[in-house]
Amino acid sequence: MSATSAHRTIDRVDIIGVPMDLGASRRGVDMGPSAVRYAKLNERLRNLRIPEIYDHGNLQVPLREEFEHGDQHAKYYDIIDQVCGRLAAEVEHILNSSGFPIVLGGDHSIAMGTLAGLTKARGKPPGLVWVDAHSDINSPATSSSGNVHGMPLWFALQKGYAESKHTVQIGLRDVDPSEKENLRASGVAAFTMSDVDRLGMTRVMEQAIGIAGGDGRPIHMSFDMDAIDPSEAPGTGTPVKGRLSFREGHLAMEMLAESGQLGSIEMVEINPILDTRNQTAILAVGLICSGLGKSIL
Repeated sequence: MSATSAHRTIDRVDIIGVPMDLGASRRGVDMGPSAVRYAKLNERLRNLRIPEIYDHGNLQVPLREEFEHGDQHAKYYDIIDQVCGRLAAEVEHILNSSGFPIVLGGDHSIAMGTLAGLTKARGKPPGLVWVDAHSDINSPATSSSGNVHGMPLWFALQKGYAESKHTVQIGLRDVDPSEKENLRASGVAAFTMSDVDRLGMTRVMEQAIGIAGGDGRPIHMSFDMDAIDPSEAPGTGTPVKGRLSFREGHLAMEMLAESGQLGSIEMVEINPILDTRNQTAILAVGLICSGLGKSIL
């Protein structure tokens, strides 16, 4: 099956890895990009008959052992921000070269760089579908841990790299009490797991695509693998039962592909140390392929 959708053919894909673990307290997520490549990402993309596939390797990320964590309320933020600046430049270059960016994490703090690059290339923030068990909208003032991977959406909104009226969160299962106030104040549309249960993923995605891409703008999918139930994605740092199923994840990606508006994909929070036979990375590759047009028939 070629990488086609209702309105768009993807002719070029650009892959970039960001082995970031500075935003999280649990180690191992920096090996996520390697795990996804080991799960045959490039081979699976070639099977979609995409004409051009470029893998740019990994950005260099400093080791946390080289630095003090700095501000207790936003640990390693200055270093994370520097890496995100380099990621933004790479993503901007990919878009200016007519590529489709696939960004492999690393922890979710890298989303600040991806969104910055998309915004700079297009002159406005993308529509944003954020699939995650957590809302990641803590601020340094509200975070109890100081881990920046719980703050990227807050920073992106503050810096103008995301717009609340075009941002949708799906799959929320675990939100800090003070974070709930940030989420309500932000105006971001949020679908919890209870919403998914009541409405079904089809209706949730129809609404999400309408909100994120309502004015025809390209949609960025930022997919945290801890949104998938640990029975199917055990290789994440915060496994809790009652999350999205394998099929719900694929349906979300398939519907984005069919919309013709998917413009970039980000897969984060894959921790091979906690995984079983690379199961989570293999699932991530399958989700990417669904977003690029792979279908059952």
